[in-house]
Amino acid sequence: MESQVSVTNKQGKAGISSTATSKDKLYRFLNRYGMLVILIALVILMSILSPTFFTTGNLLNIVRQMSVVGIVAIGVTIVIITTGIDLSSGSVIALVSVVTASLAHPDTYPVVVPILVGLGLGLLTGVINGTIISKAKIAPFIVTLGMMTAARGAALLFSDGRPIGNLSPSFLWIGQGDVVGIPVPILIFALVGVISYILLNKTKFGKYVYAIGGNEQAAIIAGVNVDKYKIFVYAYAGLLSGLAGLILTSRISSGQPTAGVMYELDAIAAAVIGGTSLAGGIGTIGGTIVGALIIGVMNNGLDLLNVSPYWQQILKGVIITMAVFIDSRKNRKS
Repeated sequence: MESQVSVTNKQGKAGISSTATSKDKLYRFLNRYGMLVILIALVILMSILSPTFFTTGNLLNIVRQMSVVGIVAIGVTIVIITTGIDLSSGSVIALVSVVTASLAHPDTYPVVVPILVGLGLGLLTGVINGTIISKAKIAPFIVTLGMMTAARGAALLFSDGRPIGNLSPSFLWIGQGDVVGIPVPILIFALVGVISYILLNKTKFGKYVYAIGGNEQAAIIAGVNVDKYKIFVYAYAGLLSGLAGLILTSRISSGQPTAGVMYELDAIAAAVIGGTSLAGGIGTIGGTIVGALIIGVMNNGLDLLNVSPYWQQILKGVIITMAVFIDSRKNRKS
């Protein structure tokens, strides 16, 4: 009898242990791939609801439209991992847009000139942000908010509040061309994703970024030059904002002082939806790309279903709030 009870208990424990293991596996799977599952579910749902959604042309259009925000979001992700924030991305896009457009007229400068000036301008704004944040010890929210206002004002002042058109065909190729049928913005987005992944996961820079976000004081004690790496992080984010400004200007065929409005919030949303923790130390490039695609699929699908843009904004706000809620729950458990 005792042996039967013993066997039963062992089986019961084994069953409980097996159930717990299955739950743990499911939790780990959803924790790692939950947003990818949601993206796939959204694609399936939209394909059922709209027959024009799941077509090659429309899917390429979604990725092309999200390329600009996705590139900005990758830079913002690295900033957030260090417990920072960058609110200036959208305004930097506008400033880069009008300055590069003024240099990209036909029969003026070679196309490489507006490209280098645009990237350099984005890099400069990032260096200014990073230097003030790290050296003056001012909160990133305040510094980048100031840059957001100043850059938008500079864009309006430079262009006198008017769009700048008449861009050269070689410059327009950046946002409107394609290579073997794949739009150039998508190829640039993919290249930025690969470079940023390597930077964050295979280099000393990435290791220090996670260390600073995980525990800044511990990183200082370990000998990490935190100020220098923070400047690098904001400089990289600024560089990617400059690149996004170039692509957007080329895609819409003009420099717009009002370009990039709300892009900073979309970029932060993509990072957070993709699993980047606002508490710092956690985040991946792949997750951010999935987050950007979720926003893109949602926007495109709701447009095809003729859902009001006002409702789209409300839905996006709900999803962002849910993502932050899930993030805070995960942080409490860890």
